[in-house]
Amino acid sequence: MKKLFSACTLALLLIANSSVFAANPRVQMETSQGTLVIELYPDKAPNTVKNFLRYVNEGKYDGTIFHRVIKGFMNQGGGFTPELKKVETHAPIKNEADNGLKNKRGTIAMARTGEPHSATNQFFVNTVDNAFLDHTAKTPRGWGYCVFGTVIDGMDVMDRVAKLPTGARAPFPKDVPKTDVIIQKASVIESAEKP
Repeated sequence: MKKLFSACTLALLLIANSSVFAANPRVQMETSQGTLVIELYPDKAPNTVKNFLRYVNEGKYDGTIFHRVIKGFMNQGGGFTPELKKVETHAPIKNEADNGLKNKRGTIAMARTGEPHSATNQFFVNTVDNAFLDHTAKTPRGWGYCVFGTVIDGMDVMDRVAKLPTGARAPFPKDVPKTDVIIQKASVIESAEKP
């Protein structure tokens, strides 16, 4: 009877603490335009989330800017200083865009070059639904852009950024905000139980 009681107690404790095993990390990003909170999905994009958190934990996003802002599309940042100097990166990661997540408004995805597996530190927040960025096939054109989280608080900040006037600033021919949108601090703040 005592063993049965102990087993039941252990089972109840595991159920009560199941959120520990099902938690998604959250990152708070304080910017010069306001603060946003991003929930990450390591179950869907484990390597991408690990890569993003590595940059967060190393303080590599602190002091970078949103350098490419296109109204009715997305806000891209994480790779340049206010002087538009490229920041140091780690090796590129494998594209995990075939994870079933879609480039919907409010999601965060990895930016990359034309090479599907070239993402390093730059990311973007979709300010509208961008289905054309979704994975369709494991081909150079079909790989898409890996969604790995969602802005759960502060989307109004991203909407405000999307309305800022933009223009050319070397080395970019267009889309650079005329007012710097600085990521002052990015940090892991808590874990949230998955729905």
